Amino acid sequence: MQENFILTNSMEDYLEAISTLKQKKKYVRVKDIAKQMKVKMPSVTGALRTLTEKNLVRHEKYEYVELTEEGITIAEEIKRRHDLIFKFLIQVLRVDTKTAEQDACGIEHSVSPKTVEQLVKLVECIDTCVEGSQCCLLNFNRE
Repeated sequence: MQENFILTNSMEDYLEAISTLKQKKKYVRVKDIAKQMKVKMPSVTGALRTLTEKNLVRHEKYEYVELTEEGITIAEEIKRRHDLIFKFLIQVLRVDTKTAEQDACGIEHSVSPKTVEQLVKLVECIDTCVEGSQCCLLNFNRE
């Protein structure tokens, strides 16, 4: 990833939305993104302009939207963080699905790579622990 720019939470949300839509549809349009994100089409157009300048998407007026290789890489990392946080909230904290989804969307933008890796280890530990999460937490804290 280029280090000469910082993505806002909103820009990350657009990349994630484009990636999610691309998995469901052959082509992604501005109108699809607006519907997915519950925003107006001019907002999407402005975001796409910024993402195009950062070489994260390809989009010409009235054409389909595509992620660049770098855009795909970033979107996949955002999705990975989101899914991990969601899983942690559901499995460990026992948060309901709707709340976990909303919270994961907010938290995913501010978690450091180090915290993500620790969460990965914890969730994997819980997934593989036979005796349940209490056993896992004891073993996890020893690492």
